[in-house]
Amino acid sequence: MITRYIRIAFIAALLIAVARGAHAQTDTLKITFKDAEKAFLDKNLNLLAQKYNVDAAQALVKQAKLWDNPILSTDQNITDANKKYFDHSSGNGQVFVQLSQLIKTAGKRGKQIQIAQDGVQIQQAQFNDLLRNLHYNLLLDFSQVANLMDQRKVYQTEIASATNMVNAIEKSYQAGNNSLKDVIRLKALNFGLQNDLVEIDRQINDLQSELKTLLTANETQFISPQITFNNTDTTLNAATLAEQAKTLRGDYLANKYLYDQNVHNLALQKAMAVPDITIGSTYDQHSSYANNYVGLEISLPLPLFNRNQDNIKNAKLAAQSQEYTVQGNELQLKNDVYSAVNQYKLSQQLLSTNETDFYNKYDQLYNSMQKSFQQKQVGLQEFIDFFDSYRETKLKILQQQLNLQKAIADLNFAVGTTVVTPL
Repeated sequence: MITRYIRIAFIAALLIAVARGAHAQTDTLKITFKDAEKAFLDKNLNLLAQKYNVDAAQALVKQAKLWDNPILSTDQNITDANKKYFDHSSGNGQVFVQLSQLIKTAGKRGKQIQIAQDGVQIQQAQFNDLLRNLHYNLLLDFSQVANLMDQRKVYQTEIASATNMVNAIEKSYQAGNNSLKDVIRLKALNFGLQNDLVEIDRQINDLQSELKTLLTANETQFISPQITFNNTDTTLNAATLAEQAKTLRGDYLANKYLYDQNVHNLALQKAMAVPDITIGSTYDQHSSYANNYVGLEISLPLPLFNRNQDNIKNAKLAAQSQEYTVQGNELQLKNDVYSAVNQYKLSQQLLSTNETDFYNKYDQLYNSMQKSFQQKQVGLQEFIDFFDSYRETKLKILQQQLNLQKAIADLNFAVGTTVVTPL
């Protein structure tokens, strides 16, 4: 039985050594969230890609402002009855030249410019929404890595204590002062702690991949978040924040600008029912009623069959659909803000000053219990119970801190700006 536990403990220790070796082989980048945020804004490839979409939409505005090109057409004789090619000398041959210009009516050009400008606003809002989402992911990953590293310290402290106790109780067992049951119980405890530590390292490794992608960091670096945790009491007004969110959140604004674009497109489609006018001038050398004829040309289509009626209907229905989408987004936005404010308040309450003082005293009690066990003032079962209770309490503290950090991230994400400064 002892041999089996020794074998299991050896495997766990090997896994820990591999994980620690992996950390040792990489460069450690110690970084605060403020610095991480700056690197994210400067280097993130998704943001850079989306920024090009904004520039592309701005180019379409310039394109919409351009006038239609005039049309030049000509008709000349290639040969004549005398078998001469392109003979236009002495008034011979035929030359026909026409120059025309399309003139859009009913303000179509201005309406097309407006739709293109709406497109710029939509792309800018989508850029801001991408920034909001990636910034949220950055804050969560940053907080979770820091939290897991703190959990790692708790387990390392307990593993060191458990290892010392295992070594001491094995010697005591060999001397006949302890039972085999005590030895196995402590080794099982130590193995469980080491197994949990490997799982923490696995989670850290997954989050490191996401963080390095967000920050465009070197794949060999280990990002070590530097956090000074504090619980600042902040008074929040949910109604005011909800109104602020309507002017800041990219997802809401993108849908609002899309509604505006649909309304402007409806106006354009109605204008498209009004015929455009083509004005031009014609020169005809011989084929008209008089030689060297110069005429004025005006043409426009007659809206007898196609009055653009179905495009107008389509644009009207699209605008009505988008209007309901915006209303739904506004309702969701308000619920997001109110929920985030309430969650932030709840998380604040769980980390009061009195509770923090209690947690600090609990650390002192842990050290006292270790000494009492070594001096045989408390039994093994009592110590293991306290050992487990201490770990659970420390992990709950860290979880509450992470919950507060997540509540801050959720609040800022719901409003679309930094309402509470994180970390």
